[in-house]
This record gives sequence, C-alpha cells and structure tokens, in this order.
Amino acid sequence: QVQLVESGGGLVQAGGSLRLSCAASGRTFSSSAMGWFRQAPGKEREFVATVSWSGGITAYADSVKGRFTISRDNAKNTVSLQMNSLKPEDTALYYCAAARTFAVPTTASDYQYWGQGTQVTVSS
Repeated sequence: QVQLVESGGGLVQAGGSLRLSCAASGRTFSSSAMGWFRQAPGKEREFVATVSWSGGITAYADSVKGRFTISRDNAKNTVSLQMNSLKPEDTALYYCAAARTFAVPTTASDYQYWGQGTQVTVSS
C-alpha cells in the first residue's frame, strides 16, 4: 500500500513558477514509478510527467516538456514537480500517483495509488 499527499498548489500569474510535492508512505515507494496527472474542469484527467523507481528515467507530456521537471528522493519518500513558465492552460487539479512497475507508464489506468490532488490556478 502507498498513501500519497500532495502539497504546493496555489494561485500564480502566467509566467510564474510553482513546486508541487508529494509525500508518500508505504514500503513500496522506492520500487514504484511515480507520476503527476492533472484534470481541468470539464476535461479528462491527463498525464503530465512520470519518473522511474530509480529516478533515472523520466517522461513528459508534450504540453509541459521544457517547462516542468519531475524528480524524486527515495530517502525522503517524496516526488516533486517543478513548474516554470506557467500558462493559464496549466490550471487544473494536480494528482500524484504511484505505479507498481519498473517502467514509466503514462496512462492513468496503470497507476494503483492516487493522492487527493492539489489545485493549481494560473491567472493571465
């Protein structure tokens, strides 16, 4: 079992930055891929970024590539998402998720554990 708690969301102006954090509990964290997804009102949940169990492999949605960076600290059981050059279209509820795999899945259905989400709002 993995329990996930996100933090760091808020209101920011376009062009600004935010850093999301996800604190995980559970013994399987270090062997799980970790991902960030987001869901805007009226839209489906979409993949944002993922990092492998070791932190050595990452993948990003095209819409955030070059602006967002995912990282993890297995010693602290945390995963972070640094978001720079934010745009109004980045506004969404951001979820942290864990997948029991050594791959780097980009599909929500491949993740078994989810946090409650943290709201990110980018004003124009």
